[in-house]
Amino acid sequence: MISDSELRDLTVPEEMEIEYAEYALVKKCMENKGFTYWVGPVAGVDARRAGRYVNDDVAWAKKYGYGRPFDEAAEKDRREHPNVRYPNALPRKDRIRYNTALNGDYDDVLRVGLPTGGTIETPREGCWAEARTGLYGDQQTWFEAKKTVTGLSPLYVPDILADERLKKAVTAWSACMKKAGLDFSSPEDLREKRIARTGKMTSTEARTYEVDLAVSEATCAVKSSLGRTARALEREYLSVLLKRYDKENTAYQRMRLTALTRARDIRSS
Repeated sequence: MISDSELRDLTVPEEMEIEYAEYALVKKCMENKGFTYWVGPVAGVDARRAGRYVNDDVAWAKKYGYGRPFDEAAEKDRREHPNVRYPNALPRKDRIRYNTALNGDYDDVLRVGLPTGGTIETPREGCWAEARTGLYGDQQTWFEAKKTVTGLSPLYVPDILADERLKKAVTAWSACMKKAGLDFSSPEDLREKRIARTGKMTSTEARTYEVDLAVSEATCAVKSSLGRTARALEREYLSVLLKRYDKENTAYQRMRLTALTRARDIRSS
């Protein structure tokens, strides 16, 4: 049993360990049901850094731009990964059995309320449900804790964007970008215009454009302290909310640490 004093958030590599173990359990489950299944893909450390409010890692920007290589690799997996090709090649009757074995029956679901209102559902059965139960324990408690803790951003992001400390940093960032010949009022403005401008470019053209732009964004995010300010404000606002959802957050941290231990046992077995 993990004590309260041991509770903490996981590192990204630790999260990856759990995801690999989850796939391994799904693979075993599917094979027991007469199907073939492959472990992966699991996103790497660098891939998980894409999509942030603002990037202030110049070295990452030089290498990946806005993460296009990861997006293209993920799109290729969605088309060509063995876990996609294999069931698609099965006869219709077997494909239905495969999907039910993997994902369960959507007529028999767990349902939890979200912090922002509304509900979300997940099947009670299937190999994914079995794997998560094996790693985390009680599936209902895990599903509620996870969806609560990971679903809080809509409750605090508007407050961060309205915070004068962020506005000041955004103004400084925008002024820095303007000096570099780039007229963007905010990271959101940059994102919208970047998507519009790269829409008709080839992959190579878009990547070249995005790397140059991302380096400028990151350089100015460092100079203006926008990245550091945004992260500090997120920690500040999120910590307040987590006190409100302390029960769910405690369960979330404890169950993830339990899953990490079980994942390492699976890897060593």
